[in-house]
Amino acid sequence: MASPPYSLTERNANPPRNKTILITGGASGIGLATAAYLHTSEYKNNIVCVDLASNPPSVAELRKSPRFLYLPCDVTSWPSQRAAFAKASEFFGRIDCVFVNAGVAEIGEQIFTDSFDKDGQLQEPDRRTIDIDIRAVGDTLKLAMYHLRNDKDETSGRRKGSGRGEGGSIVMTASLAGYLASAGAPLYSAAKHGVVGYLRALKGDCAKVGIAISVIAPGITLTPIILGRRTGQTLQEWGKDMGDRGVPINNAETVALTVSNLMGQGMKANGSGILIQANRCQDLEGGIAKGREQWMGKEMLDMFRGGRNAPLFPNKL
Repeated sequence: MASPPYSLTERNANPPRNKTILITGGASGIGLATAAYLHTSEYKNNIVCVDLASNPPSVAELRKSPRFLYLPCDVTSWPSQRAAFAKASEFFGRIDCVFVNAGVAEIGEQIFTDSFDKDGQLQEPDRRTIDIDIRAVGDTLKLAMYHLRNDKDETSGRRKGSGRGEGGSIVMTASLAGYLASAGAPLYSAAKHGVVGYLRALKGDCAKVGIAISVIAPGITLTPIILGRRTGQTLQEWGKDMGDRGVPINNAETVALTVSNLMGQGMKANGSGILIQANRCQDLEGGIAKGREQWMGKEMLDMFRGGRNAPLFPNKL
């Protein structure tokens, strides 16, 4: 039932061309690799990088280009994200693709480790992983829909959203942990399952407004959010160590090719969920959908199908 694994290279990837692409978390890791690849002169894309740092040296070379715009932004702040999208749209005329990528790893151990405040009361958990990895994702999705959607109000005939949207692509960074939860990272796993949930809930309605929505689900990828390195150990040294122990390792450049390939597919990519391990790719969502009877059972699947067209949600498009 599973689709066959495949490999992507710069020769067989199909990136978008002549588009304006906004990337959250674009100053490092997967976001930076994607920005650099999509900015290649052959593709003539405009790239907008959104990240927390005010002036990161990692994008210094890219900032010399008239096709590149860097915008400092706190994705956990609605006004900050709203302003960044507005500036990007105004600067380049519109937004065509959004890579919802900003994220952090698990921050500390929040479930089993007890900390106490100055009054001896159980300390409130640190929710930054949830705030960045799923709550802020919802804000980015809202803004992406507003700027990309290409539909009209049936009564007035006026275009919805910003009025500039011509459809496009949204790719979200989930994780292998969004499909197979990671022990020791419950908040991160819950957030990434939420990203996959957004994909499944939105793909039908996104198609109606000209937007293809998809996710990438990388396994362990060599980026700065990697935890557990020894003092003085480089990212590449850690990756070799883990690889020698049998851990499948991705490089950020392969993940960037996967993101770009999804954007370049247009509506064909809608609903895709691409697992990436050891720099190999495989679509998971198609196989999961085709195998529903195996994991739901025929009786439960038939009941679900019998009621899925009922008007349960008044806000459905």
